Amino acid sequence: MRSRKIVFAGGGTAGHIQPALAVARLWKQTFPHDQIVFLGTSSGLETKLVPEAGFTLELITRVRVPRSLSPDLLKIPASLRRSVSESKKVLNGADLLIGFGGYVCASAYLAAASLKVPSVIHEANAKPGWANRLGARYTEALAVGSPVSHGPFANALITGLPLRDDIASVLNENYNADETVWRELRAKAKRDLGIASDNQVILVFGGSQGSQAINNVIDETRNRMKDRSVTFLHSVGAGNNLPVGDDKYLAFAYIENMASAYLAADLVISRSGAITCSEVRAIGKYALFIPLPIGNGEQSVNADHLVEMGRARVLNQESFTPAWLLDNMDSMLALSNQLDDLPDFSDVDAAAKIVALSEFKLSAGER
Repeated sequence: MRSRKIVFAGGGTAGHIQPALAVARLWKQTFPHDQIVFLGTSSGLETKLVPEAGFTLELITRVRVPRSLSPDLLKIPASLRRSVSESKKVLNGADLLIGFGGYVCASAYLAAASLKVPSVIHEANAKPGWANRLGARYTEALAVGSPVSHGPFANALITGLPLRDDIASVLNENYNADETVWRELRAKAKRDLGIASDNQVILVFGGSQGSQAINNVIDETRNRMKDRSVTFLHSVGAGNNLPVGDDKYLAFAYIENMASAYLAADLVISRSGAITCSEVRAIGKYALFIPLPIGNGEQSVNADHLVEMGRARVLNQESFTPAWLLDNMDSMLALSNQLDDLPDFSDVDAAAKIVALSEFKLSAGER
């Protein structure tokens, strides 16, 4: 088989990049002679995560779409033309584009369509983003992490959401393990983090960039809980100040080993990004989700299936206060402790399903 050029597009946040990396890694294992290139912008996390994963990253102009009417709207046509032109240079000679949404994807989809490069799109969110909705006009090869109620993604292949490597590894290595083994894995994760075995653990993070709103609530709440056997495991975000920690508060700019953090947690407090919802379901604990109050509105619906399963609660940011958290913390921890310790393996083969769909798209184009 000849060497093929496969371009991956998905940038900005970890929610777009991590699934793309999971699929790219599996693609490279399956087709080691193929060339893999990522498209990204200089302002996204891809500038860190993609090179660290060992893949080539090509940067294009980010098309900034303002969230309200402003003079910046007038800049969109020029920046879009520049971005599409730059994308075409990267896609020249490519055999396939695989898009995961985010800032870079709109330009990539338009460039691929103009060059007649076939494309495959994976949508992680329950409410598809505008870039992927645009891309869906140019391909029928669509995949989703969870069912979408209407629009072109309503008939897409349901693949689940590719998990990050550390979580996928834990699930694969313990696929046939019983509840006792998973209970031991959770206890070991606590020990490895230096957390007392009788302390309950609340894992807090606000997405890959962190959330100052969530951070403020946690900071005030923990200062009222010095006498409680509760340890906060808190990822504050790389751009935020790192608080001084103690034996009941472990602060990190960014948690690299999320598998251990999830395993140790009795309760998760976070944004309801698609990746986070998938990871919470996979590891199998209870979560309080605080949807991001801006954007496409996808975070308001991403956690619906977990709420229906009794594994999550959703609260708007305005209502999330120290007083609310102190009043409701014990009941949420109790709900979490009533759950079994077994994980959910629904997304273990998500990357393989996307690779299979992409290979089918390639084969169809070659016939």
